[in-house]
Amino acid sequence: MVNHPKTYRVLISAGETSGDLHASALIKQLKAQTPDGVKLEISGIAGPLMQEAGCKAVRDMSELNVMGFGDVIKALPRIKAVEREIVAFAAEFKPDMVILTDFTSFHLGLGRKLRSKGLFVTHYIAPKLWAWGAKRISKLQKSQDRLACIFPFEQQWFTERGIQDAQYVGNPSAYACQGGWSKQELKARLGLSEDEPLLALLPGSRPSEIKQHVQLLADAYVRLKDKQPKLRAVATLAPSVKAEALKPLTDAGVLLLERTEDNYALRADAAIAVSGTATLELALWDTPTVLVYKTSAFSWFIGQRLIKGRCVGLANILLLGDAPSSEGIVPELLQHDATIENIENEVLALLHGETKQQLQAFSKLRELLGTENPAKKLAVLCWAEMVK
Repeated sequence: MVNHPKTYRVLISAGETSGDLHASALIKQLKAQTPDGVKLEISGIAGPLMQEAGCKAVRDMSELNVMGFGDVIKALPRIKAVEREIVAFAAEFKPDMVILTDFTSFHLGLGRKLRSKGLFVTHYIAPKLWAWGAKRISKLQKSQDRLACIFPFEQQWFTERGIQDAQYVGNPSAYACQGGWSKQELKARLGLSEDEPLLALLPGSRPSEIKQHVQLLADAYVRLKDKQPKLRAVATLAPSVKAEALKPLTDAGVLLLERTEDNYALRADAAIAVSGTATLELALWDTPTVLVYKTSAFSWFIGQRLIKGRCVGLANILLLGDAPSSEGIVPELLQHDATIENIENEVLALLHGETKQQLQAFSKLRELLGTENPAKKLAVLCWAEMVK
């Protein structure tokens, strides 16, 4: 008699580039920790990194990758269709575990629907309700059985508000940003000499972000290079971003660096970055940064009422804690303040050596987040739940 291996099934979902990266690391850990004599099947809404790691794509992540209230409204019929298909697929797939990675706007509703079918739902990367949406706690309670937090203070914050199983698993960026190229190694890799100042330009990863910021960053670089002729610039080409989308940057002479190598690290003399995970990574790499962010007038109007004057950059939020001040360690140039002139002034200050305050704060940030591998810890928790 042939003994067939028991099969465990995981349904996993991500909706944007950073989620694809985090989910792919988790998939690798789930596979690495698969018990002997057990078969593991992983399917879901997947980006390119997740698919490369072994996730079968029921729908492609790119169908959800929109930003801004206006864009979301336009894409709503497509997004709802994806949600219906995933719920239907789950009924046939019968996953032992559902893991929804970041992308709160979509995953809160999806998690609630899947959980109502009796499925165990884990939210990986707790939504930042402490910054902009504490009133949505009741929705989160209905949407998950376990909440995997990536900031140390979140475990207590969510537990105090009725989330039964909130656990800090470590921070993906803090873990990933250890080691990697030094500033000198990065410059050498780009064919630059050590005395050529290097500016990192990160216009975002979502199509709407890039469209809003890429020309602004290109124009800012041209202006800065007029002031400092030896200045060079590099932009990261994320797996989900096509080189053509960054053409204004390359036309301005910006070098492109693919984010596919193990030793990737963007340790530059200064950076201009769109608000998001990239600004936290830059802080962890000790790269002095100016944060910029622009969106549609409608999205800005709504967003102002959500953030209520607080900082938007992750490094600033973590370093300031509960302080209501909008003045962070990393300068934030938002909406109407995100002008070429303002960007130029802030970046020139960094290039001229006004970096001590940022670098001291970045050191504290690394101590706060630690170096634990969150994908490894969460995989342990997931397997413990599935096999119990």
